[in-house]
Amino acid sequence: MAAAEKLKVIDTDVHNEQNDSALIPYLPEPWKSRVAATGIGYSGSGYYSPIGVMKKDSIPPGGDKAGSDPDFMIKQLIEGYNVEYAVLTGVVYNISTTHDPDYAAAICSAYNDFLIAEWLGKHKAFKGALAVSTLDPQLAAREIDRVGDHPDIVEVIISSAARWPLGHRFYHPIYEAAERHGLPVAIHPGAEGGGSSTAPTAAGYPARYIEWHTCLSQMFMAHLVSLVCEGVFAKFPRLKVVLVEGGIAWLPPLMWRLDKNYKALRSTVPWLTKMPSQYVAEHCFLTTQPIEEPDNPQHLVDLFNMFDAENMILYSSDYPHWDFDAPDMILRKLKPEARRKIFYENAKKLYNLT
Repeated sequence: MAAAEKLKVIDTDVHNEQNDSALIPYLPEPWKSRVAATGIGYSGSGYYSPIGVMKKDSIPPGGDKAGSDPDFMIKQLIEGYNVEYAVLTGVVYNISTTHDPDYAAAICSAYNDFLIAEWLGKHKAFKGALAVSTLDPQLAAREIDRVGDHPDIVEVIISSAARWPLGHRFYHPIYEAAERHGLPVAIHPGAEGGGSSTAPTAAGYPARYIEWHTCLSQMFMAHLVSLVCEGVFAKFPRLKVVLVEGGIAWLPPLMWRLDKNYKALRSTVPWLTKMPSQYVAEHCFLTTQPIEEPDNPQHLVDLFNMFDAENMILYSSDYPHWDFDAPDMILRKLKPEARRKIFYENAKKLYNLT
């Protein structure tokens, strides 16, 4: 714990959970009756994990769902690891794999009201990610306009499980609204292959959770290339995107390949005026969890030297999930200045935290 006590920490991916019934008071009809009768009805990935989703010591003393008790989260995470701010990302973004865009939008609105009323005032460390569904970007933009100026809302969060790559112009109203309110857009996995989303890998549907979980980075590669090539960053020059929980090691070779192809194929993307890798460096952040952990720690240091890692990476724990990364256990081989940026300064600047 000594390293964590010396290092200021901003955790950019903390999953506050709730029972479905918690959203009922914030829902209008007919959605209130639907959730009361059947629950929210997320379309998850459907892959069985033998170790579950939550880490075993994150169950609150009262026995409720892990991540659902603000006081226990404060004690275990905020105070336990010297976390100055925690971005609460929830899990409601998974609603984008359902089929009804009006229902999905209503669930997101109810969650955002729940988040503001029952979480953000509990501790000064808590900051919120505003959830929207990608099924109807116009409704999503309306929701961003509704609550995006709340002082404790610091980003918009959407699911990486989608019907098209996220640079598609269908989604641009979300990015326009986020830029209008000065909010980064976080892209988070969790329901790939479920409901109305596409297959979770480029090859189709794997058979086991280990395959699904390992291949999640494929979704982020495709979305990032789409965001660049569809001109999202050229069209919205102030927009920032956070790729949450999608890995990091794939980024340098992907950017090398895209830059190489751009030299020959730039006529297909005439709206780009810079090398693709430059757009990524100027607009994108990646979170640490799940950090790649080679047997030789120097290999990870070498990888970070292949791109502007110390200015593009944000610390995230993924609390309270099973693959939680404690801040005092990862990236210990980096230089102190790089650690300060990744664990604290980059997020403080991105989210305008004072």
